[in-house]
Amino acid sequence: MYDQALPAPQIDIEQYAPLVKRIAHHMMMRMPASVQVEDLIQAGMIGLLEAAQKYDASKGASFETYAGIRIRGAIVDEMRRGDWAPRSVHRNARRVQEAIAIVESKTGRDATDQEVAAQLEVSLEEYHSILQDSTSTRLFSYEEAVAEDDSRIDQDTSISACQSPYQGIQRDSLKLSLAQAIKSLPEREQLVLALYYDEELNLKEIGQILGVSESRVSQIHSQAALRLRGRLQDWAPEKG
Repeated sequence: MYDQALPAPQIDIEQYAPLVKRIAHHMMMRMPASVQVEDLIQAGMIGLLEAAQKYDASKGASFETYAGIRIRGAIVDEMRRGDWAPRSVHRNARRVQEAIAIVESKTGRDATDQEVAAQLEVSLEEYHSILQDSTSTRLFSYEEAVAEDDSRIDQDTSISACQSPYQGIQRDSLKLSLAQAIKSLPEREQLVLALYYDEELNLKEIGQILGVSESRVSQIHSQAALRLRGRLQDWAPEKG
């Protein structure tokens, strides 16, 4: 008996093109209308090509799992290069984040929509409009959290733990803090995040499950992201 290196598997790129399209369309749900899904697909195809070149079957993950990580990372890189939201949207998003933190600091519980709107001195309708606009900004993204440590994936002995957005975060401290923050969210916000990121349902499908409109799901998602961002703003990676 002797060890013999296995040849690198030949990857049929065309076979995984539908995976790129599925991920691109899923991530497109949080993009403004000005963004073309074809641009995200193009970025995703670059990620797929890189995955085909770097995939190592000995590390324990299927090619589809590994490619999914690379595809998302490539699309996130494209998102970072082009920030399509106007400054006013970012400014309002920060105001919402601060308002949520102020209300929760005063009450010691999750801030309601009405309380945040009152803190902002806007109507509930205006507040929901701000949330809707904030959906397209890079406020908080599981894909970005994964992509930041994507360079470490090739060094890991196994990347099977990267199959979900939560598990893909390489820093254990951030992973723990994020998990705890998610568990502290209101139940409906937790459910929206789970259905969107774990089950990969789109906003329309989630709306059908919750019995609300697609735009309302978008608002809940955006509010959850802002609430998480506020609760994690003091997090800093441990330095060795």
